[in-house]
Amino acid sequence: MRYKIRHITEYSYQEMVSIGHNRLCLVPLNNNGQQCLSSNITILPAPDELAYQTDFFGNTLLFISIYKEHDQLEITSESTVDIVNRPNADRVQASATAWQDLKNQIAINSEIYADVMQYTLPSIHVPYSEAIRNFASDCFTDGATLWIGCQSLMQKIYSSLDFTPGFTTVNTPVESVLISHKGVCQDFAHLMIACLRNMGLPARYVSGYIETFPPPGKEKLVGSDASHAWVSVYFPEIGWVEFDPTNNLLPSHNHITVAVGRDYFDVAPIKGIIFSSGKQNISVKVDVNRIS
Repeated sequence: MRYKIRHITEYSYQEMVSIGHNRLCLVPLNNNGQQCLSSNITILPAPDELAYQTDFFGNTLLFISIYKEHDQLEITSESTVDIVNRPNADRVQASATAWQDLKNQIAINSEIYADVMQYTLPSIHVPYSEAIRNFASDCFTDGATLWIGCQSLMQKIYSSLDFTPGFTTVNTPVESVLISHKGVCQDFAHLMIACLRNMGLPARYVSGYIETFPPPGKEKLVGSDASHAWVSVYFPEIGWVEFDPTNNLLPSHNHITVAVGRDYFDVAPIKGIIFSSGKQNISVKVDVNRIS
């Protein structure tokens, strides 16, 4: 499948901004099953400084600085991406790896698993927590395979949480989401990652998009009008396998990956600092359209 993605972010500031520095994470990844054919980011007012970099996780970042006064900022990202079904998703159901075996292997062979071990540790939005561990524990019974545990956990989160836009913010603690049973896609993802890490298993955060308008007869997926988030879990004999707890499914050809990291903090689409006072308003519009 080939998709055209348009992501527009508009900031309106109450007072003039004298200086603004921002880090953008808006360029889709090239990986197994996905190829970014083109990417263009337009910024108004035009930046005085601009530089692309590749971060620790392999994501493409754009750093911009604006030194002229402005009371509005518009960032438009347009990309064309080719997607095929995730090959690992087709293989995972046959996986016989026990979740306890993976947990023990990582603890014993830290050098072999150095690349994935970091995804078992707590991070800014993903804490170690007894409450979270208790929530996850009945999905990971003695002798259960990693696949069965992850599938059970995804289904439990999907059935336990209501998708409620505006109820949480990017700074809402995952424990609060667990108590309220409400959130958006990043909350679903953070909770699943937190559950897995609290069980000693490696899981990472995936940011991206899903198709805005599905094919005839297919239901529109939750989160398709904005950036989306899901989870990637490490299987030793397969690699990283993705799970979408917001929609209770394994991502396939209609999930477009932008970036991966430990949690939302690593892959936020736009973050930065401005020199100004007063309030700001933000508007985000996302369109993902199949073109072939």
